Amino acid sequence: MAHMIIIGSGIAGLATACRLRTHGFDVTVLEANAYPGGKLTEFSQAGFRFDAGPSLFTMPHLLDEVFIQAGRNPRDYYTYRQLDTTCHYFYEDGTRLHAYADQDRLSRELENKLGVERENVIHYLKQARHVYETAGSIFLENSLHRAETWLNKKVARALLQINRLGIHETLHKRNQRLLTEPRAVQLFDRFATYNGSDPYRAPGILSSIPHLEFNLGVFIPTTGMHDITQSLFRLATELGVQFRFNTTAEEIQVAGEAVTGVRTHDEMISADGVISNQDVYKTYHRLLPNLPKPVRYLTQERSSSALIFYWGINRQFPELHLHNIIFSKDYQQEFSTLFRAKAISNDPTIYINITSKYCPDDAPEGCENWFVMVNVPANQQQDWNELIQATRQKIISKINRNLKINLEEHLVLESVLDPILIEQRTSSYQGSLYGTSSNSKLAAFLRHPNFSNAIKNLFFCGGSVHPGGGIPLCLQSARITSELVAKQFQRQRV
Repeated sequence: MAHMIIIGSGIAGLATACRLRTHGFDVTVLEANAYPGGKLTEFSQAGFRFDAGPSLFTMPHLLDEVFIQAGRNPRDYYTYRQLDTTCHYFYEDGTRLHAYADQDRLSRELENKLGVERENVIHYLKQARHVYETAGSIFLENSLHRAETWLNKKVARALLQINRLGIHETLHKRNQRLLTEPRAVQLFDRFATYNGSDPYRAPGILSSIPHLEFNLGVFIPTTGMHDITQSLFRLATELGVQFRFNTTAEEIQVAGEAVTGVRTHDEMISADGVISNQDVYKTYHRLLPNLPKPVRYLTQERSSSALIFYWGINRQFPELHLHNIIFSKDYQQEFSTLFRAKAISNDPTIYINITSKYCPDDAPEGCENWFVMVNVPANQQQDWNELIQATRQKIISKINRNLKINLEEHLVLESVLDPILIEQRTSSYQGSLYGTSSNSKLAAFLRHPNFSNAIKNLFFCGGSVHPGGGIPLCLQSARITSELVAKQFQRQRV
C-alpha cells in the first residue's frame, strides 16, 4: 500500500487525507501547529467563542461528498441550517438593505430600496447561474493542466461561449452594464473579495459567485464554522489517517526526479508521494530550496489579506444579522488604495460576522461576539502597529455613524489578527488569504497546478493552487488532487 505524506492540515489537507484513505493509501499528515484546520480554527475568551477564520459556508454538498465517498452519513458528523437572509447591507447615504436568499424577495427589496427593476435582478442571477454552470466545468471541477480536460466535449462547448461569459470585461463593468444603479453595482462588485481580488480589474466571469449565495444558498453549521474542521478531523482519524502535530516539515526529499519523503526537525519520514497543503510559494522556497522555482506561478500578484478584530460586545443589536456589510462611500478608491498603494483606505468597507445570532452559546447572555474584518494588502513591511491603531478608530467611527451608537461603551473584550500573524500561524505567504489574486482574465490559468511537472509524485492542494481559495474551492482542490494521485499510482502499478 502506497504511503502519502500531506504537509498541513487545512481544510483541503484534511479532505484530501480522507479521500486518499478511501482510495487505499496510507496517509500521514504533518502539522506544525498543535491543532488541525489551518485558517478554519476557533478560540474562546471570557465566555465568547469566535471562529478565527472563514465565516461563510456555501455549497455544503462538496463537504458532504467527502463523507459519502467514505461510506458515512454526513449528518452523523455535522449538521447545518440554511439562512433566509444572506447579509444585511448598510450604505453611507442611510440605505439599509436585506439580501434575502429568496430571489423574489431579493428582487423586490432591490426594487423598493434601490429602484432597480425586479426583472433586471432576476436576469442578473440567471446570468450568474449560466456563467457558473458553463465556466465552472472548466475552472473549478477539473485540472486545467491535463490534456484530457480540454478534450472533454462539455469543456469544448463552454470554451465556445467564453467571450460571452465576461472574461474580456471587468466585474465592475459587467455589473454596471447589467444593473446600472451604483449601490446595486457595489453590492455585486463585492463578490470579487471572495477570492481577494479587485472588482475594477478582476474579470466579469466572477459574476458567477453570486450564484452560490442567491441561487444555491448560504448556510451555517449548527455549532459554528469550526464544526467543519472538527467533522473532517474526526472522519480522518476514524479512517486511519495518522496525524503528527507540532511537527514542522523542514524539506521535501527528492532523489533524482522523484519524491522520497519529508525531513522534519528530528527525523526523515519515507513516503511514496508528498502533497503540500502549505502555501505553494512557501513550499518551493522553504521545502524545495534546491529546485528551480516555477516563476510563472510564483510571481503573480498576491490576493488581499485581512485585519480582524474579535470583539466581545455587552449588548445585542437586532438590526444586525449573522453577516453584515457597511460599505465604503468610494469603492473604487478603496480598491486602488488596497492593491496599488498597498495601504488601507481611510474609509474601508467593514464586514461584521456575529455567530451568536444563530449559536447563542457563542456569547454570554445578552451579549454578542463580533468578528469585524476589513480587507487589507498583503504584508510588504508596512507599519502594521500604526495601521492597526488608525484603522481601528476608523472602523469604530464608521460603525458608530451607521448604527448611531457609541460602540466603545459596549466593547468588553478584544483580540486582533493581522497579516503578519496570519502568515505566522498558517504559512500563507505575506499573509494573503487566497494565494494569488484574480486581477487578470488569465488568473485562473496562472494558479499552480495540483501536481508537479518536474518532480514525480509531488502534488499540491489548498487555496494557493488550483482552483483557488475559500472553503468550496479548497474542497474542490482536495477532490482534484486525490483523483490525480489515485490515477498516478494506478498507472505506476500497471
